[in-house]
Amino acid sequence: MTTVDSSTASESADVPPADPRRWWALALLSGLSFMILLDMTIVNVALPLIQEGLDFSESGLTWVVNGYVLTAGGLLLLGGRLADVFGRRRLLLTGVVVFAVSSVVCGAAVAPWMMVAGRFGQGAAEAIAAPASLGLIALLFTDPKERTKALGIWGGLVAVGGTLGYVISGVLTDLTSWRWIFFINVPVALVVFLLLPRMVGESRMVREEDHRLDVTGAITSTAGLIAIVYGLLQAAEHPWGSATVLLPLLAGVCLLLAMLVVERRAKNPLVPLEFFANRTRSVINVASLFFMAAFISYTFMLTLFEQHVLRYSTLQTGLAYLPLAFGIGAGIGIGTALTPRLGVRAVTAAGFIGAGVGLLLTSMVDTDTSYVGGILPGMIVFGVFAGATMPAATTAALHGVTVQDSGLASGVQTTMQQVGGALGLAVLVTLALRYADDEMERGVPAEVAVTSGYVLAFRIGAALMILGGVLIMTLFERVNPELRDPTAEIVEETR
Repeated sequence: MTTVDSSTASESADVPPADPRRWWALALLSGLSFMILLDMTIVNVALPLIQEGLDFSESGLTWVVNGYVLTAGGLLLLGGRLADVFGRRRLLLTGVVVFAVSSVVCGAAVAPWMMVAGRFGQGAAEAIAAPASLGLIALLFTDPKERTKALGIWGGLVAVGGTLGYVISGVLTDLTSWRWIFFINVPVALVVFLLLPRMVGESRMVREEDHRLDVTGAITSTAGLIAIVYGLLQAAEHPWGSATVLLPLLAGVCLLLAMLVVERRAKNPLVPLEFFANRTRSVINVASLFFMAAFISYTFMLTLFEQHVLRYSTLQTGLAYLPLAFGIGAGIGIGTALTPRLGVRAVTAAGFIGAGVGLLLTSMVDTDTSYVGGILPGMIVFGVFAGATMPAATTAALHGVTVQDSGLASGVQTTMQQVGGALGLAVLVTLALRYADDEMERGVPAEVAVTSGYVLAFRIGAALMILGGVLIMTLFERVNPELRDPTAEIVEETR
């Protein structure tokens, strides 16, 4: 373990040397994260074919999506802390192996249980790899301007991966087979596994001799998050007051309260409560929950609207999302350029509010709407402003974070995103379907009623985005992305 006199370390760390391989490493890490998040959404367009091919029941089919979200959302905090303690490169490579094996299981599935098991494995792989990946990027790029750019590229590719899942799924299922949406992951994982050790050294937090991982905190936090996400997802099919929904929600809340008690008393807590004392990090994590609730619900319900109401084919549905991906890419470039000039708070708040306006434009669709006149304008506005938030929001999530807790910070943010996506699917989709049922009971034609339900959900998503922007504008501290990297003063064990 390396030890350095604090005064000497401070002087020598003023301008940390940049790793010449950092941009190649960023390309690999971004590609891996792109692939992992791609698989969260890539199944949506192919679900009917998967159901037919493996003879899924209607209720069983939901686990193709829920298995991934539940596992990823529940284990992300633990994954982030494990990366800090046992080594970020080691955890990342472990996640790559788990993801590749799980993808093969999904692609080769001959029965429902095999597909669900593979999806649980893919979710666990994301929980292991995503925090380690973001933590490594934060350490590779020590120059604040370069870090902002790198985080923008990483976050943007991850977001585009989630969006392009619909496009790639539509193309692959139309031209080949739904199995290739999983098999395509294997060569990417192999390239990352072979090249990453040559480009990135190992890094971990400095551990004292008596340092022990907070297993109790890990169990209570993971179980609590899984229970809450499971309860929210069950609300899509059962009444809110039913035991199926209430029991897991109450159990999850109790487990998270127990985690707070454990963390307060633990000598080396999994999630130090002081981590949430930083107002900017706390606000951006809450806002991230709103962001993903609106984002994932938007793409999910827009897919249903296009296929069930406008009668788009699978290929047409996938290609219809291309402008969203281009809009996000353009927004990332805009956000990356404006953040150093206008500041993190202004860019993030404007992006949230602008994305909310895009959802309001989308909420004007009806059963006779056209793609160019009804769907495209809101999609472009939403994509550009949502993309613009990503570099600044990621910078805010890592505000004031040292190398000791970089994996934890990224794990907390990604957990909030996963929970937000699950909440959006469970709550907003449920509200849309129930509203449509009420409308049909009053004699409204089915397609009109269903469209009205989607419109309601789009507007709720818009309200969440605008609320997130207001919270950011009023509660953010001043975050200057050009300040010297705070991790420069932390000495870590590397090899």
